[in-house]
Amino acid sequence: MRYIEAQYRYTKKSTVLERSESNLKILIDKISLLKSEIQKVIVGQDVIIEEMLIALMAGGHCLLEGVPGLAKTLMVRTMSQALDLSFRRIQFTPDLMPTDIVGTEILEEDHVTGKRFFKFNKGPLFANIILADEVNRTPPKTQSALLEAMQEFEVTYGGQTYPLDRPFFILATQNPIEQAGTYPLPEAQLDRFLLYIKIGYPTAAEETQILSSTTGSKKAVINPIIGAEEIKELQAITREVSISDDLITYVSEIIRATRPDTTAVSFVKEWVRWGAGPRAGQALILTAKARALFKGRYAVIMEDLQAMAYPVLRHRVLMNFKAEAENVSSDKVTDELIKAISKPKANI
Repeated sequence: MRYIEAQYRYTKKSTVLERSESNLKILIDKISLLKSEIQKVIVGQDVIIEEMLIALMAGGHCLLEGVPGLAKTLMVRTMSQALDLSFRRIQFTPDLMPTDIVGTEILEEDHVTGKRFFKFNKGPLFANIILADEVNRTPPKTQSALLEAMQEFEVTYGGQTYPLDRPFFILATQNPIEQAGTYPLPEAQLDRFLLYIKIGYPTAAEETQILSSTTGSKKAVINPIIGAEEIKELQAITREVSISDDLITYVSEIIRATRPDTTAVSFVKEWVRWGAGPRAGQALILTAKARALFKGRYAVIMEDLQAMAYPVLRHRVLMNFKAEAENVSSDKVTDELIKAISKPKANI
């Protein structure tokens, strides 16, 4: 399939994308079209939608947190409809078992030979987009079944490894106000999420628009905008976005400053128990590259790093007991770090 400048509709032909300036512009424009398509249903939440798309472009996973009724599930479902990819929703419950999401072996019989054999029956994890709804309501045994899939893009069952389809994108949701009967995700698993996105209440104008648009008979039709091959191409291009050595050094200084034993920032020493690891620096650079591409640039600037520092560090900086008692959040730590760490002289 060959692209021309004004062609935006996705066709289902298998394609080898040709890297050219024209094709690259079309791919980037499709991300903006994807956002517009999602906003046919989702009112407001511009930053949230952008961060979800940035995670998709960077090839990582998202943890969405918000109180009930903020359209977390609807947002993910709408996004899946705008992507020409397979989608599965998994409702996490206390009785959910690892085999319920990974799959299990079943005994079958060959009707010709009469021989019996075990066949692996794939679970809902074998899809491109996975909505892990209320992921903190299932026990750690089942939560941990996601770890290999999130990190290695494969699952192992009965000594056999099964690769997952690419692109593979997990969007997990959790409710921050109901803690009875929940199992908080361990730090090691939280670290596997590229971004931790918090969803807040809509503004007064947005809430009025929500009430008007969702209580009538008119229903928005979501069209698929982009397919698997194009997303994989975007993920490859994202890694090629340039970032200066000065900005890489700045990222290293930010990450190292989150650690109480190596930081020179007094705020961190007072409020932080554990700082972020190297994976946080990798996530910050990769998501900054994706944000730059999303904004139509081919180089990372300081604005990209500072914008992505919050969802990248939010779940990787662990606050101490004093901070929890005083309601000092990891976002406040990020605020202080951005103020304290000197920026490169070029300040690009």
